[in-house]
Parts: sequence; C-alpha cells; structure tokens
Amino acid sequence: MTGFLLLPVFLPALTGIFLLISSFLEHVKISRQSGTQEPVRNERAGKGLPVFVGMILVISAAAALWAAWAGDGSVTLFYMMDNIPISFRVDEMGKLFVTILSIVWVLVGVYAFVYMEHEGGEKRFFGLYLLVYGILVALDFAENLVTLYFFYEMMTLASMPLVLHNGSREAIMAALKYLFYSMCGAYLGLFGIFFLYRYCDSLTFTAGGTLNTALASGHQGILLAAVFCMLIGFGAKAGMFPLHAWLPAAHPVAPSPASAVLSSIIVKAGVLAVIRVVYYIVGPGFLRGTWVQTAWMILTLMTVFMGSLLAFREPMLKKRLAYSTVSQVSYILFGLSLLSPAGLEGALLHTVFHAFIKSALFLTAGVFVFQCGKTRVEELRGIGRQMPKTMVCYTFAALALIGIPPASGFISKWYLAQGALGADVGVFRWLGPVVLLVSALLTAGYLLLLTMQGFFPGEKYYEKTSEKQEPPMGMLLVLIAFAVLSVLPGIFPNPLISYVSRIAEILM
Repeated sequence: MTGFLLLPVFLPALTGIFLLISSFLEHVKISRQSGTQEPVRNERAGKGLPVFVGMILVISAAAALWAAWAGDGSVTLFYMMDNIPISFRVDEMGKLFVTILSIVWVLVGVYAFVYMEHEGGEKRFFGLYLLVYGILVALDFAENLVTLYFFYEMMTLASMPLVLHNGSREAIMAALKYLFYSMCGAYLGLFGIFFLYRYCDSLTFTAGGTLNTALASGHQGILLAAVFCMLIGFGAKAGMFPLHAWLPAAHPVAPSPASAVLSSIIVKAGVLAVIRVVYYIVGPGFLRGTWVQTAWMILTLMTVFMGSLLAFREPMLKKRLAYSTVSQVSYILFGLSLLSPAGLEGALLHTVFHAFIKSALFLTAGVFVFQCGKTRVEELRGIGRQMPKTMVCYTFAALALIGIPPASGFISKWYLAQGALGADVGVFRWLGPVVLLVSALLTAGYLLLLTMQGFFPGEKYYEKTSEKQEPPMGMLLVLIAFAVLSVLPGIFPNPLISYVSRIAEILM
C-alpha cells in the first residue's frame, strides 16, 4: 500500500517532464525550419493531448485520494544526512490538503483543456501543470520539515513558468517578482529550520510538537525569533504582509487556469507550512502569550483589512481577485494565530471553502477574457445579460466569499469569530471579529458590484447586451461544479466540521 504514496507524486511529475522536453524539442525544430525564434505560445497541440493529460490527471488524483484515505504507513526516498530522510507519510492534515488539491486540480484541468486553445503553448502549460501537481502531493504527504521544505522550493521553481506563460515583458517581471518574494520567504524558513533542528527532538511532524523543553531552556528568545522568521517566510507564499506584493503582480498576467490554482491551492502551501511549524514542530503552547503570537495576529489583521481595501479600489478584475486572496488567506492565518481549537477549526474550514470559491471567481474572470477579451470591471456592465449562467455561478461564489448564509463562507467565518471571542488574546478578542466584519462589507462592495452592473446595466446598455455569449460547455460545467462546491458545504457542513474538529482535538 505504501507504493501508492509514490504513484501520485512520480506519475504526474515524470509525465509533465516528458511533455516539457517534447515541447522544447518541437520549438527548436520549428525555429530551425523557419530560421526565427517563433514564440512558443503559437504552438498548437494535437487533439489527443487533452485526452492524454486528462487520463494522467485522473489516475494521479485517484491514486492520491486512495493513498490518503485507504493507505497507511510511510516510505523513504533517500537520506540527505544520516538522520534527515526525505520521506512521506499520510496523516489527517495531509488527507485534508491533498483532497482539496486533487478536486481543484482535476476540475481546473478540464477547464484548461478548452481555455488553453485560446492561450497557446498547451503542451508546455500542461507539462508544468502535471509537474506542479506531483510536487504538491509530495508537499502534502511530507513526513518531516526538511521534506516539506525540499518540495516547497521545488514548487516555487516549477510554478513560476506558469506566471510567465505568455512571454510578455509584464509576465516576465511578474514571474521574477514571484520568484524573488518566494525565495526570500523560503530563506527565512530555512533560517528557522537550522534552530529547530538544534532544539527539537526530531523534525518529524508530531501532533503537539517535538520541541525539547530542556534543550530550549534559556534559549527561548532566539527560538521565538527563529519561529517568527519562519512565519514571515512561509507567510510570503500565503500572501501575508509584508511579503504579499507578488500576488497582485502575478495573477493578472498568468493564464486564468494558472491564476485559479495559484490563488486557491499554491498559496495554501504557505498555510500548510505554517501549520506544520506551529502545531507539529514547536507546539502551540510555546507561542501562546508571547510577542510572536501578538505580532502574528497584528500582521494577519493588517493584511485582511489592507487586502480588502485594495481590492475595493482596484478596477482590473483579476487583480481585484488577487488582492481578495491576500485578504482571505490571512483570515486563515488569523485563525491559526489564535492557537485555540475553534480558531484552528475555522482556519481549516476556510482553507477548504476558499479553494473552491476562489477557483470559481478566477475561472469566471477567465471566461470574460476567453469570450470577449474584457479584463476591467467597468467593461463588464451588462455581462449578465450576455452570460447569465456564468454570472449566476459568479454570484453564488461571491455570496459564499462574503459569508452570506447558508453559503460555505458563513460557516468558516462564524468559527473564526467564535475562536477569537473565546480565546485569551486580550484586545484581539473583539478587534479580530471587527476587522473580519469590515472586510466582509468591503468584500460585498467589490464583488457584488459586478453582479449588480452585470444584470442591471442601465437602460442605455440593454440593446448592446442582448446577444448570448456563454462559454463552451466544458468551461461552463466546471464553473457550475465550483459554484455548487461554494454553497453545498454550507448547507451540509457537519461531516467536514466533524473532521476538522477531530484534527483540532488531536493537535490541541
């Protein structure tokens, strides 16, 4: 059964590498024949590519889910040092994250089969798409902190080309910004790992932590500083202030399927790394009541408010959604910073719901680009009359992100507010819920404006917006699926609540 831990890692990764090599060789051949460096984005893949990629993706996702929910045990790839293995093991947190990953990756992949015909460079895109999936599965199944860090770095390097896919100057600069911020964050994380290796019994993930109190005695100051560096560093991938600026730069230039997975899944790699450090290595008790917890809560609430305000002011839709991600992922980090069971439950619930909601929103923005080339909110007045089904899906996702009951976002935000009110965190008991409420109001302002103008554009727009322009069925079905996933867990939340409550009970 342990072999299933390796199948969803290596099958998509090796297939992705094969497609990338094939794409490169084809590009070289075209360039030699034409005598010029023809842009890769003009390459067109055969009709068999979506079938092949879809088959590999479904097999890999099925293997990942089987390994998560039916498998057991651990497997070691190799040893970096005598006592530092690169190894995998399934635990409750890994099950949750790999399930979200697999659902989103398969659905966005189906959408991308249609969308990338418009964008070009399909073989290169899907090669990277499969490679990143395999790396993320390895990240979710990592058994220790070094393994997680190893694949965390690989994920950054493999996902960066998704940002610069179209090869424009803007895309290249955004990709370099993404790489710079991610590497700076990763180095801060590595700095902390050096200290944790010295003062922990093991870097293997263990519920409650592995910090050796005897070794740490007298060194709490440097350990707290090291952990804070790790929170800032891994928080960069999650879009937490001050290393958040790569998100609004990268999302507008990336293809919409890439934007969707960047915002819904790849930012969650930073969340998972923070969870592993705080709840599985140092332990929440070590941070509770310290300056690190206070500073962490301040940064998360600043990011929540700042991201919502910038999103409210942003005229470009994809950039608006990117700022929204900056804000919403810090909801999760705020829940984690409370170091309480209810806060942890709310954070994990919002991790799940945000992945589905933000996928729906970014893929809707992709439909607008695909169908009519529109990227600014002001250009989309009356779009609800042209694309009523698409806009209904967008509206359901928007209501869920705002937190309107019975949509899913209401459940997670309720737990986050209750976690803050019940935690012993001083002024943050009431300040946290206030900031979350203000952010929800701003979220309603920047998301529902598009719905209102889309369906009620004003009298002079009615004749101009009568022609239907719904996207191809493959894209529309994926939007409908994500819209359902944005609402349904809020109507039937008990199974997921029970699961995350069990995780919180184990960790706290």
